Amino acid sequence: MADQEIENAVSRALEDAPERNFRETVDLAVNLRDLDLNDPSNRVDESVVLPAGTGQETTIVVFAEGETALRAEEVADDVLDEDELEELGGDDDAAKDLADDTDFFIAEKGLMQDIGRYLGTVLGPRGKMPEPLDPDDDVVEVIERMKNTVQLRSGERRTFHTRVGAEDMSAENIADNIDVILRRLHADLEKGPLNIDTVYVKTTMGPAMEVA
Repeated sequence: MADQEIENAVSRALEDAPERNFRETVDLAVNLRDLDLNDPSNRVDESVVLPAGTGQETTIVVFAEGETALRAEEVADDVLDEDELEELGGDDDAAKDLADDTDFFIAEKGLMQDIGRYLGTVLGPRGKMPEPLDPDDDVVEVIERMKNTVQLRSGERRTFHTRVGAEDMSAENIADNIDVILRRLHADLEKGPLNIDTVYVKTTMGPAMEVA
């Protein structure tokens, strides 16, 4: 259950958002402080599962063979085998397009070395190296979990953004998503809440409302 102040900020952001002819996302902007972000160990780089979901389509591509590939085809946006992986490795433009159009990649552990060889220079800098899939992992469960997952990634910047919902979700559900993100940051940052300067919530085109 999220703090009432978070829910109030979300409600204001939703109410003050101008009418648009498309479904807007709701985003969180986090401003960090007192961290040397030139040191990679201080940067935020986390995957967080949102309890109320992202409210948006999440594109997931799986690298797999055999039975795992067949099961993944039921729920993934695309499934690529070892030959298709090798082809991508020889087509830099196609690899970049795939990386930019995909939210998350999942791969059988046995293919991770080849992915590093063929796609590492494309996926690595984008923070999109695949989630490794163990032989006893249920690929469908992993995909369903990742559909509700967002990335928190600061890089060297003091301010970073992440999706926390969509405008047609309830303020309560969006607030619950924000609460989970803030709790993760408080747990992972060196000085916890003291490393967070300000936090704002806003729709795509709407005004920003301070959360914390």
